[in-house]
Amino acid sequence: MDTLTPGKRSEVMSRIRGKNTRCELVVRRFLFAEGFRFRIHDKRFPGHPDIVLPKYHTIIMVNGCFWHGHNDCRLFREPKTNVGFWSGKILRNTLRDAKIQAELESLGWRVIVVWECELRTKNLRALTLNGLVNEIWSVPDLPANPEG
Repeated sequence: MDTLTPGKRSEVMSRIRGKNTRCELVVRRFLFAEGFRFRIHDKRFPGHPDIVLPKYHTIIMVNGCFWHGHNDCRLFREPKTNVGFWSGKILRNTLRDAKIQAELESLGWRVIVVWECELRTKNLRALTLNGLVNEIWSVPDLPANPEG
């Protein structure tokens, strides 16, 4: 049973963002500080990706563990109320994510997924973001350091 009134639940759910989440902002600020320039939520691509790095032909999707069904993650738990609705919604989200990723890859883009749980603690965040930079630079036919 839900512990909140329907009005309070509606208020709580209305505050959940779909764009410009805290995790997205962390990744974007880090990439910008590292000298990367990018587009956000570009409508020219399927799924309006979170971050598009045209120079590196790379797209970064920043996913919340609950909303995108991150398996074997401590931040993802099946809801105990309204199970049918939530399990269906999360399943549809994961199927949509896979379809969008396949479409982007078929267009020749490399897709990197960053999960919310990888940005939670300071040490893990630094490891993830530095790994992200290394993965972006590992594009074939680009110099190891594009500024150099």
